[in-house]
Amino acid sequence: MQPVEYRRDNFLISTDRSRLDIGVIHGFLTESYWAKGVPVSVVQKSIENSLCFGVYDTTSAVQQIGFARAITDYATFAYLADVFILEPHRGKGLSKWLISCILAHPELQGLRRWMLATRDAHGLYRQFGFEAVEGSTRLMAITHPDVYQRMRDS
Repeated sequence: MQPVEYRRDNFLISTDRSRLDIGVIHGFLTESYWAKGVPVSVVQKSIENSLCFGVYDTTSAVQQIGFARAITDYATFAYLADVFILEPHRGKGLSKWLISCILAHPELQGLRRWMLATRDAHGLYRQFGFEAVEGSTRLMAITHPDVYQRMRDS
């Protein structure tokens, strides 16, 4: 699959795995509430088996400032994981842009269900149609139960 890139101002979102800075990704994840202490080998393996989105500041030297990955079968389901923007770059709308780019990725169209888990970013994800999964305070989903019907009708 060819990498996809999105540009806005001095920022770049790319699915090119060769651009990813494992040190930045591991450094953030190992301190996060959801992956505290994760070994770098696990981070590397998760990247190898996911569609990854790196967020970069291109102001001077290209520097990775964010990340997310979609764990997917590319046909029916995707799980959004490890979404982050580094602290100094928050408040610029980059997380919203990142989520919109992920949901717009050409290989992720026509999915029946998207899922994610969050402790504290429900408001962000609601803006994109994610809703709380009944009985859970962390799980959120977007479901398109009629997606196959709509595909037939197109």
